[in-house]
Amino acid sequence: MKRRNILIALGASAALVMGLTACSSTPAAPAASGDATAGGLITIIVNDPANPYWKTEGDVAKAAAEKLGYTATVGAHKGDTNTENTLIDTAISNNSKAIILDPANADGSIAAVKKAIAAKIPVFLVNAEINQSGVALAQLVSNNAQGAAIGAGEWVKQLGDTGSYVELFGAPSDNNAQTRSNGFETVIKQYPGLVKAGKEVADWDRTKGHDKMQTLLQANPTLTGVISGNDEMALGAIAALGEAGKTGVLVGGFDGSPDAVAAVLSGKLAYTVLQPVAVFSKEAVKIADEYIRTGKAPAQEKQSFDCILITKANASKMTDPFTYAG
Repeated sequence: MKRRNILIALGASAALVMGLTACSSTPAAPAASGDATAGGLITIIVNDPANPYWKTEGDVAKAAAEKLGYTATVGAHKGDTNTENTLIDTAISNNSKAIILDPANADGSIAAVKKAIAAKIPVFLVNAEINQSGVALAQLVSNNAQGAAIGAGEWVKQLGDTGSYVELFGAPSDNNAQTRSNGFETVIKQYPGLVKAGKEVADWDRTKGHDKMQTLLQANPTLTGVISGNDEMALGAIAALGEAGKTGVLVGGFDGSPDAVAAVLSGKLAYTVLQPVAVFSKEAVKIADEYIRTGKAPAQEKQSFDCILITKANASKMTDPFTYAG
């Protein structure tokens, strides 16, 4: 009887430990593997490869992983957290050694990242952050505040200190959109003669940028400037202005995409701000490889990479997509 009571007590203790573990809100940290040699699968998840920025992000990360001896797959969530969650589940079931993720939503992606970490798969974020530290092993992004400041400075320099302008805003679920908008505002508010006549959300999309620009132009036919949170929206705005026969409106972009660089060289786009996506995508894979081989996490979780202003004066120094050779 005494032996039976001991077994019952041990079983109850085990159940209690399991219950406490299940109730914990903090996911288990990924195991420090220290495999010494590279190999296995790295899963790369981007937003939408129809956008050249995100396509470059996936292509560069995949090439970097394969060069280091891994196999790599690239998936796309297109801004949808449900799709992102499914892709994370697939990465887990495929026993990925690491996940390189451009998160779909600053808040909505946290649970998916925690799920991967709980499955002992390290996650390295690129391009966009999540609103919680200490979950992903690294968050590598452009210095969006710095990029917005140099872009807005060039925009004012070319436009002048008086006029009416509108802003095209990116996806509200992405912290980068608000950071850039705040950066624009910090610079432009120093010039009281520049009056914001309108602002529209266009979700980083060229077609939406075109359509929202049509709406803004109808309401503000005398506007002189457009400042945009990314190149795709800016290029859409340029198309809408052209269709309306509207000339003399200064448009600024942000990303450094090949189409935007071509538009800068042709004079249709005043400037673009290059995000070094090719640099930080490769760096994310390098950090992941080091962690897989040695178990050593990066000393600093959040890392930002300065942007570069691209104008007609230096646009010819762009080489591969999103790569500046100057």
